[in-house]
Amino acid sequence: MGAGAVGCYYGAVLARAGHEVTLIGRPQHVQAVQRSGLRLQTTDFDRHIQLRASAEPDAVRGAELVLFSVKSTDTEAAGKALAPHVERDAAILTLQNGVDNAERLAATLGREVIPAVVYVAVEMAGPGHVRHHGRGELVIGRGGGSQPILEAFGAAGVPVEISDNVAGALWAKLIVNCAYNALSAITQLPYGRLVQGASIPAVMRDVVDECLAVAQAAGVTVPGDMHEAVRRIAQTMPGQYSSTAQDLTRAKKTEIEHLNGFVVRKGESLGVRTPVNHVLLALVQSLESKS
Repeated sequence: MGAGAVGCYYGAVLARAGHEVTLIGRPQHVQAVQRSGLRLQTTDFDRHIQLRASAEPDAVRGAELVLFSVKSTDTEAAGKALAPHVERDAAILTLQNGVDNAERLAATLGREVIPAVVYVAVEMAGPGHVRHHGRGELVIGRGGGSQPILEAFGAAGVPVEISDNVAGALWAKLIVNCAYNALSAITQLPYGRLVQGASIPAVMRDVVDECLAVAQAAGVTVPGDMHEAVRRIAQTMPGQYSSTAQDLTRAKKTEIEHLNGFVVRKGESLGVRTPVNHVLLALVQSLESKS
């Protein structure tokens, strides 16, 4: 549900492993997939994957697993469209940026939703064409259906970890997004070139420190060394542009309100100052208003 870059990538790898997959997305994209299949381009191969596609949410009927991968701005609206058609015993997994989508979707649907943290570098290269730049692992929360999900993705070659601290893992991903997304969008630079800017690493450190302070005030334990994790992203994904940068290029609404904007709002509610995140939020919003 929401066959953008992330949804298409995981749908394609599951289809390659023999699962029956349906992509629900925008008409132009759906028509391309219906004509020629989904083109999956990676560093190792470039081929068309045959699967079904529809522009209508009722195509979810009969699904055992729903991968919910719409933009964070569309969570409630897409959830309402999904609600009349999803099977009662279907597992629902969110593959989205931000830390509160599973909670918001569960409230909309009135049922359990399993949160997932997505680590993959992908982009839509055109209608019916997804380009994979690297990684692909998932961290998912425990819940009904989490073990079968782990097995299905594992058989498709996708590393999956079931975590007892998925909230911390979601915050860790949020912090990485806050460090890179806005800066990549403002500069229109990929991560490897971005961090070569003389003052950019210092700005990133300030962003991370603010995010960690908000997480601590919220009672969330963020695993690992986030400063090192942020530095490592530029090494493992040097050619990647952030999703926010890609959205601005295509004159689409970004998710900045659910990234740096979330940290700013959460910080305000907890009495934690977040001036650097606030500046990045304001700059991206200004760029959005020009498109």
